[in-house]
Amino acid sequence: MKKKSSNEKARKWRARRSRVRSSLDSSDRVRLTVFRSAKHIYAQLIDADGRTLGSVSTRSAGVAGGGATGNIEAAKKVGAAIAEKAREKQIEKVVFNRNGFLFHGRVKALAEAAREAGLQF
Repeated sequence: MKKKSSNEKARKWRARRSRVRSSLDSSDRVRLTVFRSAKHIYAQLIDADGRTLGSVSTRSAGVAGGGATGNIEAAKKVGAAIAEKAREKQIEKVVFNRNGFLFHGRVKALAEAAREAGLQF
């Protein structure tokens, strides 16, 4: 059952998120899923069965480091950390799930940092 929303912006985001996700469901690769809030950014590695293999966020102890958490530099740290976690699990190729967010700013910075650290997508 779909959730009814009075907030038009949230409804449009959910629609974009489901469109992006439906195009990625046919892949058998591990998904790199990104969620962006106003203060933090989160990244997860999810396998084809829906199990989370690893996650990193700006709330993680090793990534935050006492600096700002809602900016591009923090997103780059998260991207490098999630690529390192993927390497530990012998994952080289992933599918990038932007989760309905536009591919610019922090989402783009996270993706580029993950690519520079060795992930292929």
